[in-house]
Amino acid sequence: MKPMRKHINQWLTGRLQLPADIVYDYPRITLVGDIHLYIENHNGLVTFESDLIEVKQQNGLIRVHGENLVIKNLLKKEIVIEGKIYNVQHKK
Repeated sequence: MKPMRKHINQWLTGRLQLPADIVYDYPRITLVGDIHLYIENHNGLVTFESDLIEVKQQNGLIRVHGENLVIKNLLKKEIVIEGKIYNVQHKK
């Protein structure tokens, strides 16, 4: 990240108290129990299998391992995954 942009992002998160996920374009991941997973601010679906779903994000992949995984909702910047979710990993 360029020094000036890094400085501006730090100012936005520090002084204006804007959430880092918005300023830095990070995904927001919400896991409800072990059956619902919401991923906001993603960059596309890479892999879709009943035991593995991979979603592209700014600097890598979000890997969701489980069983009977289904995509309940897929929008440009939001995805909802349901099934028995075992783990969620970030892979660069």
